[in-house]
Amino acid sequence: VDYQVDFVNGALGFPAAEAIEDAICARIRACREAGGTVVYTLDLHDADYLRTQEGLHLPVPHCLIDSDGVQLFGRVGLARRPEDIVFGKDTFGSCQLMDWLRAQDDVSEIELCGVVTSICVLANAVIAKTAQPNVPILIDARAVADNDAAQGEKALDVLQGIHCTVVGREKAD
Repeated sequence: VDYQVDFVNGALGFPAAEAIEDAICARIRACREAGGTVVYTLDLHDADYLRTQEGLHLPVPHCLIDSDGVQLFGRVGLARRPEDIVFGKDTFGSCQLMDWLRAQDDVSEIELCGVVTSICVLANAVIAKTAQPNVPILIDARAVADNDAAQGEKALDVLQGIHCTVVGREKAD
């Protein structure tokens, strides 16, 4: 989810985002080895971002279409393959992800990783749970990050509350 330059070391970057790169790459490798499908969401905004509801609340232009900030960050970007699925989105959750998940009849597990835990990861987990209510959803806390650590921990609590399995927390799994 949104592991893009602007969220890692760009306009909205934060150190914890860069620190999860290895964990995300490991999850991508594990997914491929298990024969799974890798799906990326990309935050994408037009030049009028500051006039949007999000821009009014977060007045920091980021992930502007055709900017370097929209690119997948580092080795995660290098791990992307042509057969991977990529959904652009101009808000926290991806409607395309929901539509795609609803159309899948062979999903056995959904795993989410990326940034920001309390915003886009949470929103897309709710979308995944709505689209595939009987499919287990996994979040490895070592592969998600939030610019506000306390808020990120609260989001992980909420994710557990909606029956996602959260592993890798410093407190008891």
